[in-house]
Amino acid sequence: MKYVEPVFRPPSEGRSVLIQATVGCSNNTCTFCGSNMIKRFRVRPVEEIEEDIIEALSIYGEDVKRVFLLDANALCMKTDELIRILDLLYAVFPKLKRVGLYAATRDILEKTDEELRRLHDAGLKIAYLGIESGDEEIIEMICKGATFGQTVEACKRIMAAGITLSVTVILGLGGVGRWKEHARGTAEILNKINPHYIGALTLMVVPGTKLYRQVRKGEFELLGVDDILLEMRMLVENLDVTSVFRSNHASNYLPIGGSLPEDKDEILATIDSAILQTTPLRPDYLRRL
Repeated sequence: MKYVEPVFRPPSEGRSVLIQATVGCSNNTCTFCGSNMIKRFRVRPVEEIEEDIIEALSIYGEDVKRVFLLDANALCMKTDELIRILDLLYAVFPKLKRVGLYAATRDILEKTDEELRRLHDAGLKIAYLGIESGDEEIIEMICKGATFGQTVEACKRIMAAGITLSVTVILGLGGVGRWKEHARGTAEILNKINPHYIGALTLMVVPGTKLYRQVRKGEFELLGVDDILLEMRMLVENLDVTSVFRSNHASNYLPIGGSLPEDKDEILATIDSAILQTTPLRPDYLRRL
């Protein structure tokens, strides 16, 4: 099987068979992301992908239950090509339960509602999308390539097609200057979308990125650990969703999770305990992207 490393996949896809459909990211503009320094984006030929699927059968056998299509964002592929890949996956792996991939707002908006439904019917069961922030100023600052409204529309459309949506936001992305706006704006966009899953990551500055240079020049001031916890508390406090919430990514200081709204008070209490330093935090040397 062919991989252009390093490869990136969500924590929840840790037991999935990884098939590389695209190399790199179709967006490739975010100031905080280092993937654009590593790989030049391209879509792999379908024939190569099919060869990898057949090889995966010889390696993992027929009992495969989950497959994740690398990299970001495989949804940008032509719909017919994706369906061809999905059809082969479910034919080769008779016990396959779901196929997942990364998606970007622009990639979703470029597909019709019919195309999204066809993808769901062919077995695309879950999509992961990085919202990062709901604050318009931060969205523009990080060069996300999609507005608040566009992201809301895209997320609602992919869920309407029956595809499970897991979104991520990045704690600390507003820096010292806009942490409150970041927390409130991010809660606002999540409330409008009401995704199935919400994952909170913590900002880690990658050397060589535009954000890294901004930090070095003093143009962006990073939040300390205590302020990250306060920001997460404000975010959770303002959430009005029926979603699973997780901060179990390796970048986070405080791994927590639960279902909202029923576990909201418990989640807030855990954050408060960490703020009061009665709950231990993950040390920096254990934090990873």
